[in-house]
Amino acid sequence: MKKVFTLLCLSAICIAASSQNEIDVKPRYPKAIEDNSYFIEEAYNQEDRVVQHINNGKYTHGSSKDFEYSFTQEWPVFSQKHQFSYTIGYSSLNSGQMTGFTDVMLNYRYQLTGHDDFITLSPRVSLILPTGNEDKGLGNGVLGYQFNLPASKRISNSFVLHANVGYTHLPYVKTIDLNNVTYKNTHWIINAGGSAIWLATDKLNIMFEALHIVYSEADISGKTATHGQTIISPGFRYAIDIKNLQIVPGLAIPVVFEGSEQLFGAFFYVSFEHPF
Repeated sequence: MKKVFTLLCLSAICIAASSQNEIDVKPRYPKAIEDNSYFIEEAYNQEDRVVQHINNGKYTHGSSKDFEYSFTQEWPVFSQKHQFSYTIGYSSLNSGQMTGFTDVMLNYRYQLTGHDDFITLSPRVSLILPTGNEDKGLGNGVLGYQFNLPASKRISNSFVLHANVGYTHLPYVKTIDLNNVTYKNTHWIINAGGSAIWLATDKLNIMFEALHIVYSEADISGKTATHGQTIISPGFRYAIDIKNLQIVPGLAIPVVFEGSEQLFGAFFYVSFEHPF
C-alpha cells in the first residue's frame, strides 16, 4: 500500500507542476460543494457569517469492534481569514469495554492564500485538552499540540485535489509497565496524505483518500517504539439545499493497514451549514 500512497502523492505533485503556467490566470470553475474530505482536511475557511456543524462516525471491525464519533463546529472570526473551531468526541473501544468522551481539540486556522490563488493554503494550530480518561485509553492525560498544513487546488471543472502534512506533540505521556513502574515519554504523530475529489455533479462528490501516519508509542516495557499506519478510503457525499441550510450526508469505506493487520470499516458523515 506504500506504493499506492507514493503514487498518489507523486501524481498530485506532477499535476501541480504542470499547472504552474496558470499562476497569472485565475480560472473560474462552475460552483460545486467543497466540503472537507473525511481523513484529509481541505484548505477553505468558513465564509464570513457562515457556520458549519460536522458530525463524523467511524466503525472499525477487527479483533475488537470500535466506534468513534466526533462533532466539530467551525466559525469565521471577523472574516474568512480567521477561523475558530472545536472538536469533541465520544468513543466505544475494545468491543464496548471502554466508553466515554475523548480529548477536546481547540483549533485556529489562518487563510494564508485564497480560493482563487494558484494553490489554497490554510495552516492550523490546535490545543489538545486532556479531557478523556487516560486509564481507559480515551485520552493522553496531557496538554498536547498539533500543527497541520492543508493545501487545496481545483484543477478542472470536475476535479479537486487536497493534501495535508501535520505533526502532533504530546509531552510526558504516562505509561505503566508490567512491573507497575510509571514512565513518562513524549509521544509524537506525523501525518501526510492526499485526496482526489471528482465533482460528478454540482451536488455529488466521489472521493478517494490516502493517509499515512507514523507515530510513537510506549510498549509494555515502558520504552518508546515507532509504528506506521496507512488508510485507503473511497467514499462519496451529496448536498441537499433547503433555503439557506445546506445538509451534506456522506459515506466512506476505509481500509486500514497496520503491520500485518488489515482492518475494514465504515465512515459516516453529515454536516449542516447555514448563515448566522
